[in-house]
Amino acid sequence: MDMVMAGIRDWPKDATAVVGSSLGGFYATHVACATGCPAVLLNPAVFPARDLARYIGDQTQWHAPEEHFYFKAEYIDELKALETGPLPHPERCLAIVAKGDEVLNWQEMVARYPGSRIKLLEGGDHALSDFEVAHLRDVLDFLQLV
Repeated sequence: MDMVMAGIRDWPKDATAVVGSSLGGFYATHVACATGCPAVLLNPAVFPARDLARYIGDQTQWHAPEEHFYFKAEYIDELKALETGPLPHPERCLAIVAKGDEVLNWQEMVARYPGSRIKLLEGGDHALSDFEVAHLRDVLDFLQLV
């Protein structure tokens, strides 16, 4: 996160926004809290330190199971350090949350972003497989890019 914050330090604040999905949504929330920039959060992880603690040790890549990596216990502490309290500008966040998310709890996602614009999907999946067709326009509208 230090590298991210250093990388965006000189970006024009009035033209900066972040978009993140899953764990990237957790990181985008941190950046939005730190900078005040708008954020779009797609099925964002809310408690990654809690949820990932059970994966400490040798793991395989999701899309390449033959590739291994080691998930260290200290990564949990790093995630905890990035947790933020209430959003300083909840109105600057759009969360797209699928009730059909097979990885994360949609109720926790919705509860994490009070005062934010929430697009709650009755079905869907963690990947938001219909993103380009069903949600991209909402993201562009929210960020005033169209």
